[in-house]
Amino acid sequence: MLGRLLLWLVLGFIAWWILRPRKAAPPPGAARARDPAGGAGASPEAMVDCAHCGLHFPASEAVRDGARVYCCSAHRDAGPRRGE
Repeated sequence: MLGRLLLWLVLGFIAWWILRPRKAAPPPGAARARDPAGGAGASPEAMVDCAHCGLHFPASEAVRDGARVYCCSAHRDAGPRRGE
């Protein structure tokens, strides 16, 4: 009697597992459509070092003075760090 009940419970669980509703996976391009400004899907950007303080930051945010790159205009005005 107990064996039959256990068998029916196991079969019921298997049927439920197979027939249960599943969440649909988002389409491959959905992540980029939601986050067009960047994020995990964005391509990497070149990084540079400030000639004054040595801070590592994206090249698009750089303040340039000839061949030297700075993190802000105050460091550009102060010039490169000592020893360069």
